[in-house]
Amino acid sequence: MNAPASATQDNDIAHELQAMLKRQQEAYLAEGAVSAEARIDRIDRGIDVVYANRDRIVEALNSDFSCRSREVTLMTDVAASLGPLKHARKHLRDWMRGEKRSTMFPLNLLGGRSRVEYQPLGVVGVISPWNFPVNLTFGPLAGILAAGNRAMIKPSEFTPATAELMAEMVASAWSPEEVAIATGGPEVGQAFSALPFDHLLFTGATGVARHIMAAAAKNLVPVTLELGGKSPVIVSRSADIDSAMERVMLGKTLNAGQICLAPDYLLVPEEKLEEVVAAAQAAVQRMYPRLLDNPEYTAIVNDRHYQRLTGYLAEIAERGVSTVVINPADEDFDVQQGSRKIAPTLIPQPPLDTAVMQEELFGPLLPIMTYKDFDETIRHINSQPRPLAAYYFGSDGEEERAVLERTTSGGVCINDVMMHVMQEDLPFGGVGPSGMGAYHGEDGFRRFSHAKAIYRQTKLNIGRIGGMLPPYGPATEKTIKMQVKP
Repeated sequence: MNAPASATQDNDIAHELQAMLKRQQEAYLAEGAVSAEARIDRIDRGIDVVYANRDRIVEALNSDFSCRSREVTLMTDVAASLGPLKHARKHLRDWMRGEKRSTMFPLNLLGGRSRVEYQPLGVVGVISPWNFPVNLTFGPLAGILAAGNRAMIKPSEFTPATAELMAEMVASAWSPEEVAIATGGPEVGQAFSALPFDHLLFTGATGVARHIMAAAAKNLVPVTLELGGKSPVIVSRSADIDSAMERVMLGKTLNAGQICLAPDYLLVPEEKLEEVVAAAQAAVQRMYPRLLDNPEYTAIVNDRHYQRLTGYLAEIAERGVSTVVINPADEDFDVQQGSRKIAPTLIPQPPLDTAVMQEELFGPLLPIMTYKDFDETIRHINSQPRPLAAYYFGSDGEEERAVLERTTSGGVCINDVMMHVMQEDLPFGGVGPSGMGAYHGEDGFRRFSHAKAIYRQTKLNIGRIGGMLPPYGPATEKTIKMQVKP
């Protein structure tokens, strides 16, 4: 009996991916030590191909989203890919240097020496998302290639035009034994995540990450998971409200809030609620005098996510919660034809059991909670799953220390949102349900390297001198007495 067509197709996909991985593994082993020159050459080719295709990247992402501005794509996908690649190129020779480590007494006095050398892992798998597909493919390649690895990439099927363009870019920049890309839907992703990589990087939703981690565990593949969660914003009584809300609403409306680090909800003093709402409205009006026909205001990526967000709003309406729709030109969003745009919407005081307070929003909706006492903000954040980021606006030093010391998040910004991700010398990653592992800059180089411990023994027979060789005697007792003491 013949196997069902779908099963046969899945087997073909798995075999093709396994063959691709085998070719990369064999090429990695054949190359031997990966020189700095070889690493820089591979990075240079990445820089060249991103820069050469910058206009096509703009076109592809605009097509995939149905509306995504040239400026947003050039800043968040093109420049944000080139930056990490150039940073790695500049610093990788320093990163490659081994590190001397202390050698324990008395071996240090007798000539023993310890050091760490950073060795490539081999082949690293990358599963990249749809919200910033170029950046979150080529950005990680900076650390992967700087560390001397090969890479296989599975881009999101939700941005098909960009995925196909990236496949063309990768094929033109590198041999398939250096960097390869596998496009396709969930069946490709499932087979890809089951491969025995030397490391696997996944950027995406927490729910999907559970399946990725389970698949990787079957081969004991170490994973770096860059996820998300509900990143809170605390607005202090000491904050400049107008400045704070301009920065918050920039983060909330950039890419229409489809950012893992976007501010997810606000915690504001109860007496400041009206002021915060007014400042948010004014900030959006300055940035987007109109929305529906504005090419600078991004659409929701697809119907599935559009329906998810409008479903959240429908639940809020059913619960009798008033919203503040920021629609400066008073446009009729009900008559839009396929544009999938949603106006920035503030949701003051939503019930905690509604979806907007339970799910990561990934859209231009912004719940606002109020507090009387500042400690309420700390207690609330600590009652929730640990987020990818936490944001504090204010000038109160004690409050700032409370946020830094008493809450746990992947990263923190003080008096801004999301800007920490742009700092190449800061590690970027989550904690708990918002992810595991961190990369960027030197942290990325080390994430995708093996820190090999090396000890060089002296010519002296330390075992005999120290009484470690049987039969044991007085020298043994002397050594034990030196070591076994409080």
